Amino acid sequence: MSAIATEADVLAIETQGPPPDLPASTYEMICRGAAIDPTAPALSFFLRADEHRRALRWTYAELRRDITRTANLFTRLGIERQSVVAYVLPNLPETHFVIWGGEAAGIVCAINPLLEGAAIASLLRASGAKVLVTLAPFPGTDLWSKIQAILPQIPSLQHLVLVDLAGHVRGWRGVAARLMQRRECRRLHGRGGVRGAVPAQIDIHDFSRAMARESGRELMGQRRIEAGDISSYFCTGGTTGLPKLARRLHGNEVANAWSVGQVFGPDIGPGKTIFCGLPLFHVNAVLATGLVPFSRGAHVVVGTPQGYRGEGVVGRFWEIVEHHRINFFSAVPTLYSALLDVPVGGRDISSLEYGLCGAAPMPVEVFRTFQERTGVRILEGYGLTEGACVSSINPPMGERRLGSIGVRVPGQDMKTVVLDEAGHYARDCGEDEVGLLVISGPNVFAGYMEAAQNSGLWLDLGDDRRWLNTGDLARRDADGYFWLTGRRKELIIRGGHNIDPATIEEPLHRHPAVQIAAAIGRPDAHAGELPVAYVQLKPGASTTEAELDAFIRGSIGERAALPKRIHIVDKIPLTAVGKIFKPELKQRELLDALHTALSAGGVKGARVSLGDDASRGMSLQVEVALVADRDQVSSILGRFPYTFSVLLSSAGRATSTQ
Repeated sequence: MSAIATEADVLAIETQGPPPDLPASTYEMICRGAAIDPTAPALSFFLRADEHRRALRWTYAELRRDITRTANLFTRLGIERQSVVAYVLPNLPETHFVIWGGEAAGIVCAINPLLEGAAIASLLRASGAKVLVTLAPFPGTDLWSKIQAILPQIPSLQHLVLVDLAGHVRGWRGVAARLMQRRECRRLHGRGGVRGAVPAQIDIHDFSRAMARESGRELMGQRRIEAGDISSYFCTGGTTGLPKLARRLHGNEVANAWSVGQVFGPDIGPGKTIFCGLPLFHVNAVLATGLVPFSRGAHVVVGTPQGYRGEGVVGRFWEIVEHHRINFFSAVPTLYSALLDVPVGGRDISSLEYGLCGAAPMPVEVFRTFQERTGVRILEGYGLTEGACVSSINPPMGERRLGSIGVRVPGQDMKTVVLDEAGHYARDCGEDEVGLLVISGPNVFAGYMEAAQNSGLWLDLGDDRRWLNTGDLARRDADGYFWLTGRRKELIIRGGHNIDPATIEEPLHRHPAVQIAAAIGRPDAHAGELPVAYVQLKPGASTTEAELDAFIRGSIGERAALPKRIHIVDKIPLTAVGKIFKPELKQRELLDALHTALSAGGVKGARVSLGDDASRGMSLQVEVALVADRDQVSSILGRFPYTFSVLLSSAGRATSTQ
């Protein structure tokens, strides 16, 4: 079947019933993809953007071999069905080997390498990691220093497996890189080296050497991987904050990869190339630019350890597309916005078929401008870690409705419901009626590790099925397209990364002068949202915003979560029952952000007011005095994901703009 075009295509796939021979595990799924053509390119990697033409490459036979070797290495280190292999790595070929080899041997735990040491330690303890894979010391990197300092705090850890970046530097530069690596070890730890800097009870292994000693023909041991076995722990509820680890099953990941494969049909398969620039600690990169193409025999290009953040990657993006004949890439809205500043020039990017977008709403102006300049079709979608990755997407061969998150993927149910005052299911929503978005299907995870975090997670709809409360508000139109209208979850989404407000609020509450603290997201045209905080002081207490900022900096585990501004206010708005009323704070920040953007864009004296559209959520009305300002307002506000209209105060007529 070709790629889906309408909801009817989704229903047609489902009427055929579930596939009778779906792989039981991610390892088996990748092995089937490798068998399509073992000699075909499977994985390419370049360390630096200016070296992308000389990328390292693995065929499918080599990819399967190295994943199998990695699994066997972990098995030899004592990893079993319930044991955990944690990885704190940038985007490297080894990261893929560790993910899929780790899932074949036991359970993989993905940890963001940009987190501060204390946050990494907290996640390692929560997961009970037995093996940790991370970078060896290397000049210009700080990951090893963070990891080495926290190793004594992880009682479960028995093995440390180190990946050496010098191994990816070729030619005479490789000799220099290895020399630099040895000097860095000596500088940090003297003659004792890494061994002297690691607790004695933790064994140390060089990843490349240890893996090369293992057989790549088949998995060792007698384990039979079942679909119901836990495959991975991914941190959710924000990439910062208290550990909230989602327990995902092999069956979840396999089912979602199969569903996404059905969405695209033969558009993802042998001969197709996918660029991976999102971080491999995130489910989007792992599934959309990993398991899905690997399961179908396509080619994945991993660009620099830092992905899109790597030096020169954005600036050379169209050159990379042209040389590697990229067909797909997945990114967040901020990346699309950055690419608007990079001229395509004379580059031949005709190979590009789709750009996938999720994690945060895509501003309409960015969407339109990007498609007009490049001719690349952007497919907005929706997903969450708890649903494996993708729950809905605008159909590749159908109408792409601007602002919609598309139709649900085959094999997963998705609808909107109304809850009563007690939070119990009352009824399904009608057409275009806003309600709580819920999903159900084989892709839905097994719950969080901590039982208390599962409170309110599952809903009983009276149909003997388990429905996941996504926490998002949405509506479904007559053609099966879903439209997000708000988030019940209070996560701040900065550049596609989730920040738990509690990460900011809890340190503020520890200050002796603070009575109430509330963290929210301030709209930003480039990052989507930036964290800001509001503080109400105790009676008679005094402090300054600068003092509060200095007080919390040592308590926040990720730089991205540091608030851009702390406002000290007389009173924080509360509900009738005494809860903080964040919508009012969000409106303050929204209006201020938009007024600031309009003023910076040369539109003076504009009046912005908020309204509530019953079917589309919040809407904005901007009143300007000059006709010349109307187009400028549309250009500026088009970079924000809100419905708005522009009113000429002199003419008294409104022009709908988004």
